[in-house]
Amino acid sequence: MTVSRLSLLCRDLWALWLLLKAGADEIMHQDIVPLCAADIQDQLKKRFAYLSGGRGQDGSPVITFPDYPAFSEIPDKEFQNVMTYLTSIPSLQDAGIGFILVIDRRRDKWTSVKASVLRIAASFPANLQLVLVLRPTGFFQRTLSDIAFKFNRDDFKMKVPVIMLSSVPDLHGYIDKSQLTEDLGGTLDYCHSRWLCQRTAIESFALMVKQTAQMLQSFGTELAETELPNDVQSTSSVLCAHTEKKDKAKEDLRLALKEGHSVLESLRELQAEGSESSVNQDQLDNQATVQRLLAQLNETEAAFDEFWAKHQQKLEQCLQLRHFEQGFREVKAILDAVSQKIATFTDIGNSLAHVEHLLRDLAGFEEKSGVAMERARALSLDGEQLIENKHYAVDSIRPKCQELRHLCDQFSAEITRRRGLLNKSLELHRRLETSMKWCDEGIYLLASQPVDKCQSQDGAEAALQEIEKFLETGAENKIQELNTIYKEYESILNQDLMEHVRKVFQKQASMEEVFHRRQASLKKLAARQTRPVQPVAPRPEALAKSPCPSPGIRRGSENSSSEGSALRRGPYRRAKSEMSESRQGRSSAGEEEESLAILRRHVMSELLDTERAYVEELLCVLEGYAAEMDNPLMAHLLSTGLHNKKDVLFGNMEEIYHFHNRIFLRELENYTDCPELVGRCFLERMEDFQIYEKYCQNKPRSESLWRQCSDCPFFQECQRKLDHKLSLDSYLLKPVQRITKYQLLLKEMLKYSKNCEGAEDLQEALSSILGILKAVNDSMHLIAITGYDGNLGDLGKLLMQGSFSVWTDHKRGHTKVKELARFKPMQRHLFLHEKAVLFCKKREENGEGYEKAPSYSYKQSLNMAAVGITENVKGDAKKFEIWYNAREEVYIVQAPTPEIKAAWVNEIRKVLTGQLQACREASQHRALEQSQSLPLPAQTSTSPSRGNSRNIKKLEERKTDPLSLEGYVSSAPLTKPPEKGKEP
Repeated sequence: MTVSRLSLLCRDLWALWLLLKAGADEIMHQDIVPLCAADIQDQLKKRFAYLSGGRGQDGSPVITFPDYPAFSEIPDKEFQNVMTYLTSIPSLQDAGIGFILVIDRRRDKWTSVKASVLRIAASFPANLQLVLVLRPTGFFQRTLSDIAFKFNRDDFKMKVPVIMLSSVPDLHGYIDKSQLTEDLGGTLDYCHSRWLCQRTAIESFALMVKQTAQMLQSFGTELAETELPNDVQSTSSVLCAHTEKKDKAKEDLRLALKEGHSVLESLRELQAEGSESSVNQDQLDNQATVQRLLAQLNETEAAFDEFWAKHQQKLEQCLQLRHFEQGFREVKAILDAVSQKIATFTDIGNSLAHVEHLLRDLAGFEEKSGVAMERARALSLDGEQLIENKHYAVDSIRPKCQELRHLCDQFSAEITRRRGLLNKSLELHRRLETSMKWCDEGIYLLASQPVDKCQSQDGAEAALQEIEKFLETGAENKIQELNTIYKEYESILNQDLMEHVRKVFQKQASMEEVFHRRQASLKKLAARQTRPVQPVAPRPEALAKSPCPSPGIRRGSENSSSEGSALRRGPYRRAKSEMSESRQGRSSAGEEEESLAILRRHVMSELLDTERAYVEELLCVLEGYAAEMDNPLMAHLLSTGLHNKKDVLFGNMEEIYHFHNRIFLRELENYTDCPELVGRCFLERMEDFQIYEKYCQNKPRSESLWRQCSDCPFFQECQRKLDHKLSLDSYLLKPVQRITKYQLLLKEMLKYSKNCEGAEDLQEALSSILGILKAVNDSMHLIAITGYDGNLGDLGKLLMQGSFSVWTDHKRGHTKVKELARFKPMQRHLFLHEKAVLFCKKREENGEGYEKAPSYSYKQSLNMAAVGITENVKGDAKKFEIWYNAREEVYIVQAPTPEIKAAWVNEIRKVLTGQLQACREASQHRALEQSQSLPLPAQTSTSPSRGNSRNIKKLEERKTDPLSLEGYVSSAPLTKPPEKGKEP
């Protein structure tokens, strides 16, 4: 399948957008703590607990609880916030090992130590590995703590060991000095205010990165979902708006990157100031976090830049296309006007001056039209340049360029043709002018010769020489042969010009005749006396001599003899030929029948193979897609727009599958050995094929739903499982393609079965399938009618539908309205039902490809009970009249072709004839009931049945008039006419 450049471009843009979205999603799903340092800054400043960055021997983070006299007074909410925040800072790997708590209570009392440990144990939100407590240093408190700790060990209820340490050196036995701060005898450089500033800066940058990613994702979604506008102004506005938003997004990215580099630089400066041993793991983790966020931000920016470049290219190409299309419409309108103008240059002139004037007009018109031609050629070159630049709409641009070139070439050819005709006319008129001038000069010559001087011999000779000299000039001045002129100038000769040529030729001939008579008279006057010559008679022997017959005569005689010989030989040859042809006919007839049988079996094989494949494809779709929509394991892939929409998407495909799988395929297989009889199978199941009408009527809804949800992951997963190369929409089209395929196969079978037993059944089956296709097509148009208040089902079966030009003529209308209506046609789509004919206005909906579907806006309807027709309208074989209520309203309808008109007239005639027949039968039935109920027959003059019969007879005479149905108005009270619609 050929994919247009536009779809390829959109696919590239979506791929880039998915890449950009993936990067943004990764940033937005970073593990950012639920609490930020800025949110609990006052609580962290109390420093009753801090994360110094120290680590245990196995890498477990160390949280220090320094000596804080008011520890018991800290509110539970603040304590919980600080604990939650501190435990969320280390990586998941380090936090998974477990935390080591160092509780410094050297200057505290045992009761306070116990309360602190119990509070920490009860509220600590993460895993604990070890709790180290520096107990009070006073002698009494130390002794008390030893005794109390032994007796109250179970009160702590902690699953990790709690170790009471007497001094700082004991603490160093569990945690290295390099991982402890100075107040615990360690060498770890830690400043709580500096740590708080770093955490605030890092988290502020992380939040900025997340917001930037959200902004990019939102903007990218807007760009990806933007539909290409249809005009220059809208496209320019979209391009400007998107460019401004892009610049704003790039500025936000720049600020975020600047902030990130600033934070990273401060971390590096801090690391450079201290020694390598003083750098703790938290500082390294902070630096790695900032670097990771910066890298992800850079990747997101690169993906966005690439996506924007493609999107900008698409919009710029769209703007170029809209400019080209606008220019094409303008130039096309100008060229159409030029073509219409040049079509009026039909005059070839009636005189030499007139032709010269027409040539000047043609040259002036050509010069004025040159601007339009140059603009058309320039626009065509612009289109070719777009094609060379690999514009996405090549398939739309190339035909327009070809049309522009064709129109220019057509204009040039027409100008050349018109100039050629006018030059030809100019040449003829010059010849006619020359001939007439020559005739006038000759007449003047004859009139100028003095009669008295011509009486003498010398005068006669001088006049004769003048005449002979003048006649010699006729070879180049006069028209030689009339037929030659007609043949030479056939392309320009019309009736008037031919008459003009004939008159000139007659004038020339008359003048020459006068010259010849004068010439003969002058010769007699100029003749001198000479001795007469003795005449000699021919010898009689010469006349009596019989020469040899001419070749023509000899051939004639030979032909006659040969014809006689042929006639004599004819019966034998004819009999022999007939015998030979008879033998050949018998042998060839058998071979031909065998060949036809082979072809029938081939068609039957194709019918069965395609039917089986069709059934398998339907089953595959129903099991691989429709059934999966009810699968709970696939529910997470379904978009919200697909919920409870299976019947809309698949229609009655399951009903079609069951019919073909259980019934039709099995019955077709019974005709494998007698394929010429397969028409019976179709005829027996013709009613079942009505299920396709329901499927086709639902097809627009199905296509609309597919367009909205085609990118749903559910369809992609189902297609992957089925290993289908084509998407679902191709398989949803299979029933429409299959019902169309049957008529082709039946035509092929009928072609090879014309002399077989089942030929009539095949023809009837073909007609029935074509009827179903027509009904399906008509119903597809019928469901597109909007604005009709009643129920279309009450109007009876839809018989015909089509588009026409309609003129209206209403008796009650205003005169000017009637005149306007008479000359200005309306474009209407007519729907002929059994009980009414509907007038609708066709409206094209927006869309692309098969998505562009028409709708029909209801205007008015006419009840067939009050309708009549006039089959022929004078002056146009494509027109007929539909009139209403005894010609109170007349609608002149012009069909596209005479054949379509004939089909509609025949169908309307059938409806009206059927109404007449029903009216006559109802009248006869009433007459029969009255005759059975009355004891005596009524008088002839008062018999209602007879009166009604006469009325029916008159109606029938008017109804069945072979030339026209005009004058018929049904009196039968059928259904009430539908309410007249609004005037168009």
